[in-house]
Amino acid sequence: MRRSLSFAAAALLAVSAVQAQDSLRSGRRTPLPREREIALARSAAPAAVSDSATIWVLGDTAYVVAVRGTNGNACFVSRDWIDTLEPHCFDEEGAGTVMRMAMLHVEQLHRGRTEAEAQQAIAQALHGGSLRPPRRPAMSYMMSAAQWLIDDNRSVGGHWHPHLMIYYPYLTAGQLGLGRGSMSTAMVFGANTPWTSIVIILRDFVQPAPAARAGP
Repeated sequence: MRRSLSFAAAALLAVSAVQAQDSLRSGRRTPLPREREIALARSAAPAAVSDSATIWVLGDTAYVVAVRGTNGNACFVSRDWIDTLEPHCFDEEGAGTVMRMAMLHVEQLHRGRTEAEAQQAIAQALHGGSLRPPRRPAMSYMMSAAQWLIDDNRSVGGHWHPHLMIYYPYLTAGQLGLGRGSMSTAMVFGANTPWTSIVIILRDFVQPAPAARAGP
């Protein structure tokens, strides 16, 4: 009986943790002034990448194009948690794959869906063919000095490090000789999945950054 009670308690704690996370993920994001959101999106990458990129901003229910670019790159501000600002810029392959998945995730949460429901929507889009993983390595820049990030455990927040994310489906750390990786150099996230990425830590943020508060 004691063991059964411990399992029940663990299950209740797990449900409580999920509900607590959903309360911080699910719900409307506070709109940003349009020009500030455009500037934040561009600040994710060097000017050579972002100046002629397509810029997406979060609308009432979905992301919309604010600036139509010419170089195939695209930038947006992801908001995976209600209180985060995560400027990204992608190359052409990343913009058509990883970025679309990331935007769908935020849109679902913005509409009040739970994290589980958001992941289900992504899975259905992949199954239906409206989303696909990269067919070649795809690049994402996260170099904005105005970023405000939180990890999945909400134990790390703030500006963290400027970094690049190179999406390489089904890669493992062992294939790169990284072992478990190092937070000061490079690591592999989501190993052996369609969304595997190599995270490369950089020394400097893009400068200058747009004026922004410490948080959203």
